[in-house]
Amino acid sequence: MALKNFIPNIDIKDMVEDLGIPGITAIVLLPVLIPVAGKAAKPIAKATIKGGVVLYEKGKGVIANVGETFEDIVAESLAELAEEKSPIPAISQSDN
Repeated sequence: MALKNFIPNIDIKDMVEDLGIPGITAIVLLPVLIPVAGKAAKPIAKATIKGGVVLYEKGKGVIANVGETFEDIVAESLAELAEEKSPIPAISQSDN
């Protein structure tokens, strides 16, 4: 088998007609635009990550507050149950 069978036949004229002016312009400018887009994307990525970290920290605080409130409610409920089981005798007026 010849090497020609494995190499596709590329016709530049057909490729130019298929891509058109916008396609060719994109191919020519792509090596210039990629580094510029990379430099512009870095601050955006950093800001997104910072926002995620701030949101995570606020979420931790909110969850801690909810947990603390829940613990307080449970402690109050247990105290009320303990009072119901062993009521303190009332002092009568006739003892004086």
